[in-house]
Amino acid sequence: MAIPERQHRIAGRRARIDGIPYVMPVNSDQSPVLTAAFSIDLEAARRLMPCNELHPFQLWRRGVLVVTAVDCRNTDTGNYIEFSIAIACTHGASPAPRLLPGLFAKTFGTGQYIWDIPVSSEAAAKGGRGIWGMPKHQANLDFVIGEQWVSSQYDLDGQMMMRIDVAKPESVWLPLQMGAANYCAFRGMLVKSYPYFKGRMGFSLFKPGAARLFIGNHPRMAPLKSLGIDPVPILAGYLPASDGVLDDHVESWFITGAGLPAADVAGLEAVVPLGQSQQWLAPPTRANDWEAGA
Repeated sequence: MAIPERQHRIAGRRARIDGIPYVMPVNSDQSPVLTAAFSIDLEAARRLMPCNELHPFQLWRRGVLVVTAVDCRNTDTGNYIEFSIAIACTHGASPAPRLLPGLFAKTFGTGQYIWDIPVSSEAAAKGGRGIWGMPKHQANLDFVIGEQWVSSQYDLDGQMMMRIDVAKPESVWLPLQMGAANYCAFRGMLVKSYPYFKGRMGFSLFKPGAARLFIGNHPRMAPLKSLGIDPVPILAGYLPASDGVLDDHVESWFITGAGLPAADVAGLEAVVPLGQSQQWLAPPTRANDWEAGA
């Protein structure tokens, strides 16, 4: 999926949103990425969807958890790390058939529901949440490129929340140029945004041990432990350098229910106090022998 023509047309123009200055398009350059996808219990995934118009993507009879970490470089809000925990999904009045949404993404509104997305700086949290509705918040993050593994860890409140390790591929050969759709819950609305990226990826499919996922005991992570995550990854991938663009166009719909939805989705009150600091929190507390599987 090509970057929309408008993003090329407005290149070099300037914007100021919530006090944050941007030079269009909103992008990052030469940013390392690691990603892994794991099969999960479909009904458990359905319970984490924020509304009845968003449905878990069905891979055979299982859903898909997608964990992605990006060492974002050369952005308008500075350099920062982003750690996305998401569930592959479709958007529509009813669940989509199995597998087909992977081929007909536009027809089925295929994308990912971002359940949590910590970032390492306050400025990145302010822009991501206030403009694109992503549940970004500042946390302790790292992105470590080791001899055998590429890894990212997410800590909060002094506790390990999640760590993802991806084995370094033997070669990075697959050229990628694609777009995606992110769905997030914000202000009682479902918000859809459109990222695009390109780069070369090394990857493996259904290979035991190609990725390792660790989930901590913080109460915030309890819902993930109900997902029945298969430890063998569907996909484990690494891009040593990628270029990304986040479209400034977003769409939103009210989240509705038979009764009044609970007021437990963050709103503007989570954005207003945020400033534009690009300073990172301290890195996570990481086991020294993590490359050995600790």
